[in-house]
Amino acid sequence: MHDPFLPAPAFLSRAIQPVADYLSFTTLPLHIHEVLLSALAYQLINTYVSPFLSSRLFPRTYPHLNARTKINWDVHVVSLFQSVFVCALALWTMAVDEERKDMNWRGRVWGYTGAGGLLQACASGYFLWDLLISTWHIGVFGLGLWAHAVNALLVYSLGFRPFVNHYGPIFILYELSSPFLNIHWFCDKLSLTGSKLQLYNGILLMTTFFLCRLVWGSYQSFRVFSDIFTAYQHGHFEVGSGPLGTMKEGAKSVTAEDLGSWGAGWTGEGGRSEMMRFAKDQHIPYWLPAAYLGANALLNALNWVWFGKMIETIRKRFEPPFGTKGVEGRVRGRRRKSIEEKRNEMLVEGIDVDTDSGDGNEEEREVEISRGVNGTGRKSIEVKATEVRKRRKA
Repeated sequence: MHDPFLPAPAFLSRAIQPVADYLSFTTLPLHIHEVLLSALAYQLINTYVSPFLSSRLFPRTYPHLNARTKINWDVHVVSLFQSVFVCALALWTMAVDEERKDMNWRGRVWGYTGAGGLLQACASGYFLWDLLISTWHIGVFGLGLWAHAVNALLVYSLGFRPFVNHYGPIFILYELSSPFLNIHWFCDKLSLTGSKLQLYNGILLMTTFFLCRLVWGSYQSFRVFSDIFTAYQHGHFEVGSGPLGTMKEGAKSVTAEDLGSWGAGWTGEGGRSEMMRFAKDQHIPYWLPAAYLGANALLNALNWVWFGKMIETIRKRFEPPFGTKGVEGRVRGRRRKSIEEKRNEMLVEGIDVDTDSGDGNEEEREVEISRGVNGTGRKSIEVKATEVRKRRKA
């Protein structure tokens, strides 16, 4: 399936081609305009759309947020928009891209379709923007989110070789849980913590996260592991050279002009279909699957950790039996009250109270409490402490 968006301007494709050749990103010149336009669109949402809409939809909240929280708010608006958009695009691609449906293991590893390239470009544009914004506001987001942006941009950029583009729409569906995660964050900022809206949203968040990331994601990770291992068994691995495994001698990335000259029905040498036109000699440098599968395995492990933390966080916002809000505080309060009551009871009953001195000696005091009524009729309490003896603690 061809890219349904407008083709890249020739000057832009030619400008990025040296970089694409150096990094072995064969299809990047075909989609560079989509990467840049996506990043620009997300920045416009962050800078103009979010402040404009938020100040009018939530006039009692947004204008009064401090600068740090406003930055987070606007970034969450971008994340909400991006997750809805790319998930819709991924589902559309999976539904209408017939070439993608017919891919065997070779196609799933080296195959390319224009629609899949568009989706990959939009995702890369978001992570490019995410990297820039987390770098600019490193003091707000920290090194953790910055490192995540670097890793995500690298992983999605590898698809421009192309490499396992078939799984791009599949793993994008991880983001189906992100809209509910953003809504949960907004509920806290809008004083809706513990509300029915947050409860129902939390149920949807847990459900989509579990099904999309833990069930669907784990199964698809097994599939991509299997396809790459099949490529290894067929002898398609090699030692790469250059920064990301340079292209073979004479090979180069593809511009929009090249794509137009080939025609829609192009078949490569040996009768290769249009889907496999960028596969070249179908060899993979060893570092590439190691990096991709390592990142995938790490993300799957983190998903299980995050799932547990999300359950814990959501439960803290609701009263029992579903939640744990206030339970820990009440337990601590009862403990403090119990200690104070016992201490008061000891004083009232005149029991000796031991206190530690700094040098290891222990003083025992006898406490006497007297109640009475003075001449004016007012009640009074007199507390008298008498030192009985001093001894060293054993």
